[in-house]
Amino acid sequence: MLPQFLINSKKSRVTVFFILLFALVIGSEKSSAFFQDDIQEEADYVLFKGEVVDSDNRKPLVFASLMVENTNISTITNTEGEFSLKVPEEMANANIIVAFLGYKTKTIPLAQLKDGNNRITMDISITELSEINVSVPKDAEALVRETLKKKGENYFDDPTLMTAFYRETIKKRRKNVSLSEAVVNIYKTPYTSLKQDGVKLYKARKSTDYDKLDTIALKLQGGPFNALFVDIMKYPEYIFSNESIGYYDFRFDRSTRVNDRLIYVIDFAQKPYIADPLYKGKLYIDAENKILTSAIYSLNITDKETASRLFVRRKPANARVWPNEVAYRVDYREKNGRWYYGYSNVLLEFKVDWDRRLFNSVYTMTCEMAVTDWKKNMAADYPKLKDRIKTSIILSDEAIGFADPDFWGEYNIIEPEKSIESAIKKIQRQLRRANSSGGASIP
Repeated sequence: MLPQFLINSKKSRVTVFFILLFALVIGSEKSSAFFQDDIQEEADYVLFKGEVVDSDNRKPLVFASLMVENTNISTITNTEGEFSLKVPEEMANANIIVAFLGYKTKTIPLAQLKDGNNRITMDISITELSEINVSVPKDAEALVRETLKKKGENYFDDPTLMTAFYRETIKKRRKNVSLSEAVVNIYKTPYTSLKQDGVKLYKARKSTDYDKLDTIALKLQGGPFNALFVDIMKYPEYIFSNESIGYYDFRFDRSTRVNDRLIYVIDFAQKPYIADPLYKGKLYIDAENKILTSAIYSLNITDKETASRLFVRRKPANARVWPNEVAYRVDYREKNGRWYYGYSNVLLEFKVDWDRRLFNSVYTMTCEMAVTDWKKNMAADYPKLKDRIKTSIILSDEAIGFADPDFWGEYNIIEPEKSIESAIKKIQRQLRRANSSGGASIP
């Protein structure tokens, strides 16, 4: 699961590969416009917008999930707690279920929501173990091993066709310089199957402003696979293989509740004598049925030299690349007693030191994917090789600007951050000025 990078020098055009599924490209690119956010909504859909916050301190709740009751339609809040949910008109009288780790699940009639901004408040769930007749295991590692073994009982056992929204962003310090989005079809194989999931690109759009990158430009290699491979239950070999699971220490943290379920929180970190950089983080496991409901973890980059070698195979002679942070998150959802991959994100921050330059460059690359709908799929519908995207895809090369804006009207997307929205508006103003003075038109 360690991502992969491409680096091209603007002068030498040398290509450099990282081991991870990400790709960093240094090269000259023409800048294109940030796509327009004023999407025309389809008449058959109702759009609800708002934010999910803590009821006491009004702090935004990041990655809270919202699902239309008794359907497979769902979305998730962004890093500012904001959401955008499109619901077919015939479901306008349904309820939405709002859930967040450590908070009481809330059910709200859509009829109570306004078309504009809505504020949904969530109450913290305080768990007393004495309230629940569940014996607390003594061995945290044994619980993790049992959870991994029970994936055939607890997770989807049928081929499933998922519709998902995918977004990747690249920032230079705090400035957005690249943004790509896609609606993809995920041909999810059963969790007990060794067959890899297939992904088909349905529609993609992009926006890049490489002028902000000075002498370098970045592209992310792997696209939706970066997020998909964070599905620990489907791809345990990337973090907890039969061999590597013994390299970690596991211990119980304070328990919590999700959807009125008692959840064990397990902290894990690599053993002190293991030299290779591994992971540390938290696993959220359903106490009664031994189900992994969520995981948040990061790569150990204490040894900068070793961590750098994980990413860089070749690079320009006058540059040194240091990862500052590599973090992951995956959330699962439940339907009719079975669990499935619902959302994941990956964050990579790294610093580039250049010889004979006073200041270094700091870049942040993020990608996230949320399943917005799904249905059971016949195995025969698994796409042919020529129709599937490769794990080496660079989405920004496949996307075609912001053509066909009406297409996005009926699909649920993750609400963009305010910083992304402001960057979009700024670039659009620059383009309008350029067009009015006889400059290049928007592609």
